[in-house]
Amino acid sequence: AMLVVVVRGIKEGAGAEGACWSVFVALIIFFGIGIVIGKLAEAGGVGVETVRYYQRLGLMPLPERPQGSGVSGGIRRYGRADVERLRFIRSAQAAGFTLKQIARLIELDAMTDRTEARQMATDRLKALDAQINELQQARASLKRLAEECAYEDGGPCPILKAFEP
Repeated sequence: AMLVVVVRGIKEGAGAEGACWSVFVALIIFFGIGIVIGKLAEAGGVGVETVRYYQRLGLMPLPERPQGSGVSGGIRRYGRADVERLRFIRSAQAAGFTLKQIARLIELDAMTDRTEARQMATDRLKALDAQINELQQARASLKRLAEECAYEDGGPCPILKAFEP
């Protein structure tokens, strides 16, 4: 199933570099080898320290360190679920959720509590609407000032004047 998703991503126009990376990660995970933290970070579009930070916060699990020597001796390995969790965290952040809220969403997912998750999303939408409204007001004010600046000759600049204390 993972390979089908990756191939579909390639067909849908994913960049060649991203597509090759996705195939690589999919094959490593498919064969049960797992990936190291650097590759996990790369797959999630973050740095290694960010992954470690998420682990300290409890957002990401910390895999056991295998015993012994050889290919995987002593090196923690991450699987598909880890890549998916990291991408979920990044997507939730992009939607404006705080790390504390993301932790709660992860808890809710484990309990399959859709009611609270839906309420959190609704609250976030309201906050985004308020931010959009504020930005639209700021844009309108700045546009008006820029137009005044363009049409007035001499005297103090209306833009600079508006920002004086």
